[in-house]
Amino acid sequence: MTTIQVNKESDGIFPDNWKKCIGTGRLGLALQQEYLEHLKTVQQEIGFSYIRGHGLLHDDIGIYREVEVDGEKKPFYNFTYIDRIFDSFLELNLKPFIEIGFMPKLLASDDQTIFAWEGNVTPPNDYHKWESLIKAVTQHFIDRYGLEEVLTWPFEIWNEPNLVNFWKDADKEEYFRLYQVTVNAIKSVDPAIEVGGPAICGGSDEWIKDFLTFCKNENVPVDFVSRHAYTSRPPHKVTADYYYQELAEPDKMLHEFKNVRQMIKESEYSDLPFHITEYNTSYSPINPVHDTTLNAAYLAKILSEGGDYVDSFSYWTFSDVFEELDVPKAQFHGGFGLMGLGHVRKPTYHLFAFFNRLGSKLLYRDDQVIVTEKEDGSMVLIAWNLVMEKGEEFNRSVDIHLPLGEGKYFASSQTISETYANPWKVWQQMGRPRFPTKAQVETLKQSAIPLFESAQYDVMGEGLTLDLSLTKNEVKLIEIEAVKDESETYPGLDDSLIDSY
Repeated sequence: MTTIQVNKESDGIFPDNWKKCIGTGRLGLALQQEYLEHLKTVQQEIGFSYIRGHGLLHDDIGIYREVEVDGEKKPFYNFTYIDRIFDSFLELNLKPFIEIGFMPKLLASDDQTIFAWEGNVTPPNDYHKWESLIKAVTQHFIDRYGLEEVLTWPFEIWNEPNLVNFWKDADKEEYFRLYQVTVNAIKSVDPAIEVGGPAICGGSDEWIKDFLTFCKNENVPVDFVSRHAYTSRPPHKVTADYYYQELAEPDKMLHEFKNVRQMIKESEYSDLPFHITEYNTSYSPINPVHDTTLNAAYLAKILSEGGDYVDSFSYWTFSDVFEELDVPKAQFHGGFGLMGLGHVRKPTYHLFAFFNRLGSKLLYRDDQVIVTEKEDGSMVLIAWNLVMEKGEEFNRSVDIHLPLGEGKYFASSQTISETYANPWKVWQQMGRPRFPTKAQVETLKQSAIPLFESAQYDVMGEGLTLDLSLTKNEVKLIEIEAVKDESETYPGLDDSLIDSY
């Protein structure tokens, strides 16, 4: 049994950096109906500020084309699809966190690609044409959306160039050249546009040191540093459908956040913003852990503490409408998404929705509890019981004493666990239908609703103690507010006259 005493006089602040940005698959997916339906719900119930995805310059968006004029090939820039996509984002109060990449085929220096949708990961075959393309894209955004708006959009150069799969040969010097040409092209349109990188992934933080040293030595602009973070170890089994990995403890990710923040502080750019533009447990879009309650309980500490070290951290991704390894092969396939196919909310979706209920005043926080206060004086807390060991009996008991004044209080709770709001388990019980019927999808949606409970408490001056018993991988949201009792305004009210009451 753990006992927690919450201090009303705490002056801590809980930042909302956890919801500053959300990830998406390639931008072309935004032309699909289900994708937009998922995004609309996510914005209504969580409400992120920015969205980041791959493929701005991929051929399915069609920005870069070449036409023949008088026997000469000349660039032609087509913004039809990207305008439609960015319009959709902005209508949902999402600003683009722009990732510059991948390479249009007509500008590519080689044929190396990544993903089923063949994102080209090679340098440009003509840096002058690349420079002209970047200027044209940047200027178009300003022409369409206005300079004031575009100045709020960060421009990140490339994606994970320290990995050979994402940048030919993981050539650091070539990436620095790409960065220099690209940032100078963007800044030539307007020097106030924010540009940064290097968007690395894995344990290559020396890349960040070298990147900042390069920017300093070559007088290349840099307005923010970006990195990715995943905590899965190398796979111990890979099948046609699934990718199985063990996870490190959540502290590993927080340590990476903290380590890079310290690295920035010790550099010539000590005040630069630091963005985690991708993070999750596993980096594979077919790892079943993403569908589980474990994933939610695991990430609770990341959401609770990550904002202490980074200016934003972007969960990868909001939806299972995602095609890095081709079209998803089943209802639950280990996809990154908060939202599963068919509009089925996964456990991690509810984790984010729970955190969206928290107040901005931080009253208490530890490894498995966060307690906050809202401006109206109501208290909101989240408690979780992360269990990474196999087995069933890992319950955890905790008493939380809240400093409430005398009076009546209404308390409500929502719970996700291995039993509640676990559609993955229900899908297993159904026999794992790859392509469930409409009726089965409706059943999964019903099974994805958190357990709701409520009570009224009469506090007599000593505050309120909540006795919680959390089951394996349970995450519980509790909201407490003062009761304004209006029962006396109902003449003749007498519930005892109702049969059974």
